[in-house]
Amino acid sequence: MRAKDIRAKAGEEPVTMLTAYDAPTARVVDEAGVDIALVGDSVGNLRLGYDSTLPVTVDEMASHTAAVARATEEAFVVADMPFLSYGADETDAIERCGRMIKEAGADGVKLESGHHTIGLTRRLTQLGIPVQAHLGLTPQRENETGLFRQGTDEESAREIIDLAREHEDAGAFSLVLEHIPANLGEAVTEAIDIPTIGIGAGPDCDGQVLTVDEVIGLSEDVAPFSRTFGDVRGEMEAAIGEYVEAVESGGFPADEHSHVVEELDDIDTE
Repeated sequence: MRAKDIRAKAGEEPVTMLTAYDAPTARVVDEAGVDIALVGDSVGNLRLGYDSTLPVTVDEMASHTAAVARATEEAFVVADMPFLSYGADETDAIERCGRMIKEAGADGVKLESGHHTIGLTRRLTQLGIPVQAHLGLTPQRENETGLFRQGTDEESAREIIDLAREHEDAGAFSLVLEHIPANLGEAVTEAIDIPTIGIGAGPDCDGQVLTVDEVIGLSEDVAPFSRTFGDVRGEMEAAIGEYVEAVESGGFPADEHSHVVEELDDIDTE
C-alpha cells in the first residue's frame, strides 16, 4: 500500500485505519486487511502510562513505529509526530519526520495540523515524505482548546474547511477529522478530493479510524463516538485470574509442563 493507493480511495471505497503500537498487534491489524496502521501518539496514555499524549518523545515514537513497521507487509504505516517535534524550526521538523521514514520504517507521517503546518506539509511532500493532515480535535493542543468537539459554529467550521483545502493543496494524501459534527465531516469530504478519515466525524467521511484498544475491548473507558467490537480485557482478566489460581493451588506447573533428568536425582547439594 502506498500513499497514492490511499488517495485513490477517495469517493471510491472506504479507508480503514486503526492504531497499532507493537509488533504482535500490528501483525493482526495487517492480516485483517486494515489499510493504514497508525502508530498514534496515544501510545503515551495507552501503553506508556502517561496521563496524556504530550510527554511522548520522538525516540519513543520511533521505537514503536519500528516495531509496527517490522510486523506489517501490506498496511500503510503512519507515524504520528509527537508534541513539539514540529512547528518551531522547519529544518528540525524535517529531520525528525525523515527519521521516521529512514530509521523507523514508516511509510508516512501524521501532523496535527493548523496554519503552521501548511508550509511544512508542502516541504515534506516535496522531499518524498507522505503527510497525513489532522484537523478538528487535536489532542496535542488540549491545554489550549480542551478535549471538546470542534467546528461547532460557522466560523470555526469554515476554518476547518479552509485548512482542509490548504493542506490538500500542500500535498497531504489524506485528512483525519476528529470529533467534529457529522454534517461538517460531510462538508469537508465534499470540499476536497483526498480521503477524509473520521474519528467521531460522522458516516460520510471516506474512511474511519479508532484506537485498537477500544475496538478490541481493552480500554476501560470508550469514547462516545467509538464502538467496542470485542472483549479482550475480559479474556485477559479471566486468563490471568486462572493462572494465579493455578499457581497458588499447585495446579501449575503439572507433570506435563516439566522434565526430569534422572542422573540429577542424587546430585550433591553440599
